[in-house]
Amino acid sequence: MDTTVALIVAAGRGERLPGDRPKQYRPVAGRAVLRRSVEPFLAHPAIDRVQVVFNRDDVALYDDAVADLDLPTPVAGGETRQESVRLGLVAIADFVPAKVLIHDGARPIVPPVLIGRVVAALDDNPAVCPALPVTDTLKRAADGAIAGTVDRRDLWRAQTPQGFHYDAIFDAHKSVTGVHTDDAAVAEAAGVPVTLVDGAEENIKITTEDDLARASRWLAAADETRVGSGFDVHRFGPGDGVRLAGMTIAHDLALAGHSDADVVLHAVTDAILGALGAGDIGEHFPPSDPAWRDADSRQFVEHALALLAARDGRLTHIDITIICERPKISPHRTAMVASLADILGVPAARVSVKATTTEGLGFTGRGEGIAAQATVTMALPAGVF
Repeated sequence: MDTTVALIVAAGRGERLPGDRPKQYRPVAGRAVLRRSVEPFLAHPAIDRVQVVFNRDDVALYDDAVADLDLPTPVAGGETRQESVRLGLVAIADFVPAKVLIHDGARPIVPPVLIGRVVAALDDNPAVCPALPVTDTLKRAADGAIAGTVDRRDLWRAQTPQGFHYDAIFDAHKSVTGVHTDDAAVAEAAGVPVTLVDGAEENIKITTEDDLARASRWLAAADETRVGSGFDVHRFGPGDGVRLAGMTIAHDLALAGHSDADVVLHAVTDAILGALGAGDIGEHFPPSDPAWRDADSRQFVEHALALLAARDGRLTHIDITIICERPKISPHRTAMVASLADILGVPAARVSVKATTTEGLGFTGRGEGIAAQATVTMALPAGVF
């Protein structure tokens, strides 16, 4: 079976983007550039293995950037990009790849459709380069003045991932001398024909601070909004206080339940799970399981938040309505907001807590228990599901 390896080249120092770390480890929209560059390949069904080439001086930065990703040990790069690619090609030889995609570790927004387009084109071509046609008028300069206009009709802006039949590009890297700025140029120098396929505007290479800002805007625009709702009820039982929103409120009764019966946190958990399409609290924490007897409901919320984080999502707002005749909620509202903000890891301004009664109607009107409903809003990268 043909296998396809993605080789992510991240050994450079990025001197045009100064800072306390190389550009591939700078954050963009909350995650390292390198991590964002790697993840689309890990998730793509056409890619069988992802291999990173890094600078051996960046071990700590690398480990932090790709923590929890299923990656093999990185390969130490060389003095130049060209040498780093060659070392990467050597390292994956034992995997016997038929195809290899070589991608810049500083391109954090590679669309999955572009990866698929490059892989598909390799069925009929030994080398493939994604590119965009030059649309701006080009000027040649001399001493700060225009010296002429360049014909742009046949000019293209090359991107990565560039795809190759493995043997063809490996042989090219072993035989070609001189400095070449990308692997398509190495293939050209070796006489390997390179076919162009459509690139993607968002597939920018991080070189300057402006590029980082532009990438952040692209990623923000790619978010989709999800809304989830949760509802829970617990009856009163013997006790001297009720757990609501992660805090205890003095009362002549307590809420009865398998866990601590925090009706607010249970509704919050279900709302987050609902927005993620991840079932409900009972599926994750069955009431028949003795492990959850008298459990702090905060851990249920933290579990739901971990699922959200695993999808690179973020909670943007939560609205709680508590329905009961007693205890009175208004004296505790500010503390509840602070408690929820702490549990959810969001500013208090993104948390709303309201309370109402049912005018004496129903089980809450009769003072038999408390109900709560929660609505959460979250942002998720488009196409995660």
